[in-house]
Parts: sequence; C-alpha cells; structure tokens
Amino acid sequence: MARRPVLLSGDPHAPFPDVSLALRQPDGLLAVGGDLSVPRLLAAYRSGIFPWYSEGQPILWWSPDPRTVFRTGAVHLSSRFRRELRRLRWQVRADTAFDAVVAACAAMPRPGQDGTWIVPGMRRAYAHLHRLGHAHSIEVFDEEGRLAGGIYGVAIGRMFFGESMFSARSGGSKVALAALARWLDERGWPLIDAQVGNPHLESLGAEAWPRARFMDALAALTAAPGLGGSWTGEFGTIPASGLAGPTAD
Repeated sequence: MARRPVLLSGDPHAPFPDVSLALRQPDGLLAVGGDLSVPRLLAAYRSGIFPWYSEGQPILWWSPDPRTVFRTGAVHLSSRFRRELRRLRWQVRADTAFDAVVAACAAMPRPGQDGTWIVPGMRRAYAHLHRLGHAHSIEVFDEEGRLAGGIYGVAIGRMFFGESMFSARSGGSKVALAALARWLDERGWPLIDAQVGNPHLESLGAEAWPRARFMDALAALTAAPGLGGSWTGEFGTIPASGLAGPTAD
C-alpha cells in the first residue's frame, strides 16, 4: 500500500513527524493539514520542514531530499554581472519593505507554475512572523528609490530559511541574495536554506545536500544564539556596487 502524508492534528504545539517519513514521490511531501500559526511554523523550520501549497489545496508540508542550500561565503556572481554592479547606484536595506517584497514575490511569474504558492494565508502568516521579529526581508532599491529586487525568509538561531526572491530590474534578486549572504557570513551564519534547487540557483552557487547532512547542520544552527527583532539598524545600507569585489574574477 502506498505511503500517504501524515495528517497533522489541530494542536499547533504537536511535534511534526520525522522527516524520514517524507514521500519520495512527490519528493519531500511529509504532512498535510494543520495551520500557519507562529508555533507551528517555527517548529516546522526547526524540524527541516516548510509549507508549500496552492490556492484551494490544504496546507502541505515538505522536507525534500536532497536539500538545496547556499554556503554564505560561496554565493557566486559572474564576472560580467560584477562589472555591471560597479556602475550601479543601487542600495540594499533590511526589513524596511517586508510586505512589498512578499507581494512582489507572489506576483512574479515563474516557469512551470500556474499562479503562486504565496497565497493570502501565507502572506498573512509571514507578515505576523515579521512583526514578531522572526521573518525578514532584504530589499534592493534602484537609483530612483524603487524596489529593484528582494528576498524574504525566516531566521532561527543562526540559520536563515529563504522563502522567495524577485527581480523588478535585471539582477535585483542576485544583489539581494549576495548582500544577505555576505552580511550573514560576516556574523558567522554559514548557510541559507534554498529548499528546492533549479538551474538559476545552481548558477549562483547553490548546492544539493543529502537531507541527513542538512538536518545535522540544522540542529546546531537553530540552537545557536540568533538576532531577533528588526534587522534594519544592524544591516544598515549596503551599496550594491560594494558587492562586486575585486576587479579580477
């Protein structure tokens, strides 16, 4: 008999099933149901699990194998893009436009997807996490002060779980990712969870880790002291041109 995803109880404090029970097809589907309350979401991320579903579906919870991650010191920007960066007068900030970043991510058309998984319930849930200091956005502003790109996700301990990113101008999401990775790397946060890989993420340096390796790293990082509350002051303003690095590749 084919294995089915676990049905979650109505108790948001109930533990998630072990990720070893996740299905192989579709890869990583572990559980169904429950809610998007703060206790449930934080417990999910600590357990290597995230929600991902479409409008009209129940809440679906996933833990794929392999897991896609960025090492914060190894995000790759091509030499051509870094040459372009040196000419840009863009600036990067944190937690100054969270709702706008999430809305832009939801509105971005994505190959192979009909509609968005960032449904209204998800947007409300992550806005609540943001107000409590658990979810953060990195925003890239162009020379006219308009959003050129961004990324948002959840931070627990010294682990950042990337949820989605967007570009309103070419390269906007790359700048957001590179700025976030550098900032985290400087503070001893070694990983960004990218969940599921694709060629674009791989071109930026994403790696596919066996789920067991990811879970081992996750346990230590989520238990480490983190940085709660707003990141705006600590992050400051980073010139995008400063992410270009030395002239030679």
